[in-house]
Amino acid sequence: MLCAFAGFVSAQTKLPPIDKSPMDMSYYPNGYPVSKIQDKPTDPLVARVIYSRPQKNGRTIFGDLLEYGKVWRLGANEATEIEFFKPVTINGKKIAKGRYIIYCIPYEDRWNIVFNTNLFSWGLHPDTTKDIASTEIPAVKTDKVIEYFTMVFQQSPTGANLIMVWDNVKAVLPISF
Repeated sequence: MLCAFAGFVSAQTKLPPIDKSPMDMSYYPNGYPVSKIQDKPTDPLVARVIYSRPQKNGRTIFGDLLEYGKVWRLGANEATEIEFFKPVTINGKKIAKGRYIIYCIPYEDRWNIVFNTNLFSWGLHPDTTKDIASTEIPAVKTDKVIEYFTMVFQQSPTGANLIMVWDNVKAVLPISF
């Protein structure tokens, strides 16, 4: 229904079409905005990630659409942003409270995740002089194929994990706080 409506709006008002890769946002703790609006007790906000969700559309993603060893913006369209509302530690590396772009260099068995201060970058044009930290995390094949690239936070014993899944690959970024 949305696609038909989008076409109608576009034709009637000469607006550009709606993007195929919708923007999404994940929070930790999960559901933070709704809990806050409803005045329900919640833990303080720790992290938020803003990204666009490309679709698999029958394509082979890793090793084909996304070449191993080449930079990927962890989504589509604008560079993916992550914001930490308090200092965190990722694989022993301290990251200050603040807003960053987060990007990846995927390999078949691991991803190199990079945090960078070059905000407001449509696409991904990383200025590596603004990289503040990088870390490698395992990338594992899964039995389930995920159509839309997805990023969600999940509680862990030391803080939260940022779960990233697409196609049949899953990577987990451990965040301690």
